[in-house]
Amino acid sequence: MQAYKISTDKTDLDIDVIYRFISKSYWASGIPKQTLETSISNSFCFGVYDSHNSQIGFARLITDKATFAYLADVFIVESHRGKGLSKWLVESIVSHPELQGLRRIVLATRDAHGLYAQYGFQPIENPEMFMQIWNPNVYHDLEK
Repeated sequence: MQAYKISTDKTDLDIDVIYRFISKSYWASGIPKQTLETSISNSFCFGVYDSHNSQIGFARLITDKATFAYLADVFIVESHRGKGLSKWLVESIVSHPELQGLRRIVLATRDAHGLYAQYGFQPIENPEMFMQIWNPNVYHDLEK
């Protein structure tokens, strides 16, 4: 991955690149830019950059860095896929020194189970223990 780098420095993040991708994603379609910016400012973020320091990938964790983390908004832009960057990104996250000792890291995915399984993720053993408040139209409701 010599032509690429991963950084947790939020000053490197290109919010416009992240917003263009996330706002069209299946999991956050239509998210307001301000909501995305707030989520980034309150998360532990990983940016992926090409040799020109252009952002080409992203992931964030909502975490206390002691017991729990929720992995979200993981992506590599289409033009850089197929190069192992998603694997490198997930490996960088799960092996990051500040995230060692967490009891649980969770995520939700519709289509990348195989990727995450390579790094120890598995279906929740007792899903009946988990509950959620689900508001699928929250971004559209905010616009009203």
